[in-house]
Amino acid sequence: MLSFLPNLITGLRILLIPPFLWQLLQGNHGSALALFVLAGLSDGLDGFLAKHYGWRSRLGAVLDPLADKLLMLCAYLALGWLGALPWWLVGMVLLRDGIIVAGALAYYRLFGAYEMEPLRVSKLNTVLQITLVFVVLLALWQGDVPSAVLDGLVWLVGAFTLFSGMAYVWIWSRRALGEEGKG
Repeated sequence: MLSFLPNLITGLRILLIPPFLWQLLQGNHGSALALFVLAGLSDGLDGFLAKHYGWRSRLGAVLDPLADKLLMLCAYLALGWLGALPWWLVGMVLLRDGIIVAGALAYYRLFGAYEMEPLRVSKLNTVLQITLVFVVLLALWQGDVPSAVLDGLVWLVGAFTLFSGMAYVWIWSRRALGEEGKG
């Protein structure tokens, strides 16, 4: 009956990305922060509905992480463009995600379907990346976030981005080598 609702919410989250970027790049940091928080709340809501009511779908399984990745990548690129995040960190975030996607595609092409489960370190990395965007947006809007907090978060996100990317490469390389030995 309402099983389409999580996918609708996810679709609306994707539609929030252009206004979020526009507000951010126009210097309307309070509005950008509000849209970022709204997108985060919508992610929680669609996930709750999908799990609690069993309203899961193949489309939702693809759209939800795609919406999350698009929002984060756009946020990191825009904040890098504005000079609010260092380019080395933006590059690390993009490179990590690119390597994971390329590895997943290569694994699928070579060995077929697989069950992609996020690693704990990757979940922590995502929380840290979201926290950093939130804190940077808050700093741009209010300007009273200590630089030590921002710098510490930047280095923490950098370390966990590197570590989680290496963990994926290690685990999936070992799985691929194991699959290769079976064939």
